[in-house]
Amino acid sequence: MASDLHRFIGPELSDDGLGIMHVDMDAFFASVEIARDPPLRGKPVIVAGLGPRGVVAAASYEARKYGVHSALPTAVARRRCPHGVFMTPTTSYGEVSRAVMAIFREYTPHVQPISVDEAFLDVAGARRLIGSPVEIARSIRERVRAEHGITCTVGIASTKFLSKLASEAAKPDGLGVVPAATELEFLHRLPIRSVWGIGEKTAEKLTRLGMRTVGDLARLDVDSLASSVGTASAEHLYALSRNIDPRPVRPERVEKSISNETTFDRDAPDGAVWGPVLLELSRKVASRARAAGWAGRGVTVKIRFGDFRTITRSRMLTAPTDVGREIYSAARELADAAATAPVRLIGVKLDHLVEAAAVGRQVALGEPEHGWRDIETAIDRASAKFGKGAVRSAGRLERRDSRVDTPESGNPGR
Repeated sequence: MASDLHRFIGPELSDDGLGIMHVDMDAFFASVEIARDPPLRGKPVIVAGLGPRGVVAAASYEARKYGVHSALPTAVARRRCPHGVFMTPTTSYGEVSRAVMAIFREYTPHVQPISVDEAFLDVAGARRLIGSPVEIARSIRERVRAEHGITCTVGIASTKFLSKLASEAAKPDGLGVVPAATELEFLHRLPIRSVWGIGEKTAEKLTRLGMRTVGDLARLDVDSLASSVGTASAEHLYALSRNIDPRPVRPERVEKSISNETTFDRDAPDGAVWGPVLLELSRKVASRARAAGWAGRGVTVKIRFGDFRTITRSRMLTAPTDVGREIYSAARELADAAATAPVRLIGVKLDHLVEAAAVGRQVALGEPEHGWRDIETAIDRASAKFGKGAVRSAGRLERRDSRVDTPESGNPGR
């Protein structure tokens, strides 16, 4: 963003009447790795899948100077930054994320996580008890740095839309406040691509109309916009270009599904190769479900073949589960029937989620009283104490399949 925008978002500006905050971790995956290994500080750290089909999950700001960014193919990142420190995702980023979100909730119950590394907060009601939004933001930033060794950027404004733009403009490791009195002056200087919902094609249409900034967009009426982008999009863009965003911060974010997938370095020819990977993915999904307190009744398998044709197959279980072996049993039946050619990617999803505590589990006829769930829960405890991969199945020790795990977060590289 243009450097003159910073005079509209400085932390010394007035936060009167403001209450919405957007907090975004800086280069989250890379920052967590650097916090674990301080000698990496100042180096171009790149967290990525390291196989031939790998992609970048996050890059430190030192790496970004070389044009490395999230979603870039790892092979391209190596060419752009051959001296970079390339690392596979090894840390439980989810654990750090949950700890940071817990910090947020100490200031307000109105916290809406929108990915593993960012959240909206409504701190309007905390002004009298805790302090102003700026004071709260400074306290949060200090605690995240002190307790986890990473940095975050905070944007404060009157709406969710503008608070996110403020944090983007203040990155990295910054605090951006957009006063109510000058919010439109700030907003209207931004490029049109800053508005949610404007992608490359829509931007091209608007540019042909002479629209380059949000201010240009705001000068159009709904009918003029509708002739180019359609009525629904026109109303959306008309509102946001005027900072009309009535959406509240919703503290409850119901998880609809839990999934994990893997892309193979070389197409897996048959179930002897992709089967153990599917089992591991099922266990990961189950572990995440147990950690979040969910059980699911629906299982879906995703398969992508060598020609990039992608299919999904689903089935409903007789009862909700959070056991990896049960998820795998259903997923394997689906995959055996569907995998009619070499497999490029395979994934598993657990959906139709319910609270596990409300389900209760009954031992089936012939099932030992202490079965797979007890074993997997013990593995969870061991992993939490000794780290991921501390306990492996015998099958995994016997053969290690070549693959690249897809990162689980939405976009942790900002």
